[in-house]
Amino acid sequence: MRARTLSRSGSHCLLKTFTLTILLWVLVSPTQVRADENRWGVGSDLGLATGTVDGTVFALGFNIDYYADRNFSFGPMMQISPTGNLFQIAFAGVGKYHLRLSNGFNLVPFTGIGLIHADLDRGTGPSQVNRNDTSWYIPIGLSLEYQVIHNIALSSTLMVNLHDINLQPSLPEKDRTSISLMFGFRWGP
Repeated sequence: MRARTLSRSGSHCLLKTFTLTILLWVLVSPTQVRADENRWGVGSDLGLATGTVDGTVFALGFNIDYYADRNFSFGPMMQISPTGNLFQIAFAGVGKYHLRLSNGFNLVPFTGIGLIHADLDRGTGPSQVNRNDTSWYIPIGLSLEYQVIHNIALSSTLMVNLHDINLQPSLPEKDRTSISLMFGFRWGP
């Protein structure tokens, strides 16, 4: 019981530290942006993540992008699976290249690196699984965006998530990859 309490407080501290780091990065960013030069974009997604230790789960995704130029952006990305037996949250710093096609479609390959935390609470009694782990996290993906208007796009994203979640000895297998299919919106410059 004590080890679980320490592990949860450690992951809570890690989440607070990461959130504070992102907030400070946004506030202290040395870039001076003129009022007519919007360089920030945001996105939100919902979809499914498959290949997790709990099978296929519902997932939410959020991102903030700083556009260094029209075709390159970088910023934080979060993916969270808040339902069912598995609570999983992942943060990563991500770089994206925006390949803008002439017909209103954009192809956006991306990759990044960060941290993922998984907490699995399944069953009751002697077969109960109550484990958690934090690991490195590398998202690699491709988004297909359709520009509805110049600064709003509909998006579909296919993402391979590489990580090393270890919930042993409760579960015999390690969770090393998952695949996410997400649908959402992008607001950008």
